Amino acid sequence: MDFNDSYQEIDLKYCRATTGKRFTNYLIDLVVFYIIAFGIAIILGIVKPELLDSFDGLSGRLISLLLYGIVMFITEAMSNGRSIGKLITGTRAVNPDGSDITFQKVFIRNIVRAIPFNAFSALGNPCAPWHDLWSDTMVIEEKN
Repeated sequence: MDFNDSYQEIDLKYCRATTGKRFTNYLIDLVVFYIIAFGIAIILGIVKPELLDSFDGLSGRLISLLLYGIVMFITEAMSNGRSIGKLITGTRAVNPDGSDITFQKVFIRNIVRAIPFNAFSALGNPCAPWHDLWSDTMVIEEKN
């Protein structure tokens, strides 16, 4: 098959998001998460200050990981495969055929994010981190 023939068959509305754009999504989502976590910490500090002292070491990290998963799940589930970062960069998570992802797939994506070194799995070309592979999803650039 000629390169030009195969190029003609590509549906451009389902182009995978670049590694750079996905990294930007991650950074934006991380900043949003820290803003939310900081807000929760302020509220807890006002309501029950002694509770904040108990979140040290491993328990603090586990609570942060759980909270990050919850925030990402809620945003992706409520906005059709888009986190705040994806909304800003014009990308979204979809099934391989381009259809919307289900709540189950959003849940799997966010559980897999808790696996250590998941972020490093995104360094390939094309960018296909474990949370995409194991949930059978992909992140695409939305057609303007």
